[in-house]
Amino acid sequence: MVLAPTRSGLRRVAPLAVPVILACLIVLLASFAASSVQRTVTTMLVNLVLVVGLYVFVGNSGVLSFGHIGFMAIGAYADAIFTIPVQLKKVMLPHLPAVFAQLTLPTPVAVLAAGLAAALVALLVSLPLMRMSLVTLPIATLAFLVIVRQVLGNWESVTRGVGTMLGIPIDTTMTSALLWAVVAMVVAFLFQGSRFGLRLRACREEEVAARALGIGVTAERTIAFVLSAFLAGAAGALYGHELGSLYPDAFYFSATFLVITMLIIGGSGSLAGAFTGTVLVSAAAEILRRAEGGFHLAGLAVPARPGLGAIVLAVVMLLALAYRPQGITRGRESGIPRLGGGRPVRVPQSDEHPDRLANETEGEV
Repeated sequence: MVLAPTRSGLRRVAPLAVPVILACLIVLLASFAASSVQRTVTTMLVNLVLVVGLYVFVGNSGVLSFGHIGFMAIGAYADAIFTIPVQLKKVMLPHLPAVFAQLTLPTPVAVLAAGLAAALVALLVSLPLMRMSLVTLPIATLAFLVIVRQVLGNWESVTRGVGTMLGIPIDTTMTSALLWAVVAMVVAFLFQGSRFGLRLRACREEEVAARALGIGVTAERTIAFVLSAFLAGAAGALYGHELGSLYPDAFYFSATFLVITMLIIGGSGSLAGAFTGTVLVSAAAEILRRAEGGFHLAGLAVPARPGLGAIVLAVVMLLALAYRPQGITRGRESGIPRLGGGRPVRVPQSDEHPDRLANETEGEV
């Protein structure tokens, strides 16, 4: 009588607990590794915040967004303005508005403020965007990304234009990145199980029926869009504090392709997919980046091959779309093994019909 509720509770939190525990284990193992490995893990965790943010909107709404790197850029530059020392801003950004020129915030506060800045922009652009059809909305988000890039590259008094923004405190560590990754996963897990997330998933599955039931499709998409932009903005701030510098082209098509690849390969329909895709693609991207400089294999010297990483990831993405469009996880969340052994217990998705789940799991208990 005591074990049943306990197992039921474990099943409910497994979609969150499993990726959180795995992320902690990765950080623990990396803490004993070389500094280059620790930097790779830190980058992976920053990517995880971004990909989970993208999942909050794409995974729950079913609408692909090409513009979330734009929110990452907004968060990164906002955080830079908030944290660069005042004396350096006077030299590097002499025409910066006085209200920002004299402002310096602690990094944790600045990351939150950067996320809020991105969320505010998302709220404004969502007014026209979320009213568009499923065909035009992804193209509109791509247009938003282009606009952000042009603003960053030409607003010299605030962003230094095409020049590099320097002087950002380098204080994103594995621990701080892990903390934000856990926060992002908790936010995504709570949202997908909330009434807002469930209504949005209903819109994803059958928009006409959802509207007939009185669900405001535009409002539900807007909530997810703003929340995901907040996480993307926070990821941008963490990225800036990891490198210590920013430039506009870091937030454009290459980064957009990479983050979408992570989500699609892992599986855009689940938090487990966002986590799995981020870990695998981040590791593969780092390996391929090193291979681009040339390497030796079994005594054979392989020359440098610039662009090899992008080509391999593009091929893998095409294969995934062709043969496994639902991703590695097939849109399913993480489960926990049965206490008596056997195959893992399946954790139901929030958009599954109870009768369907009962038919699939009949005879397992």
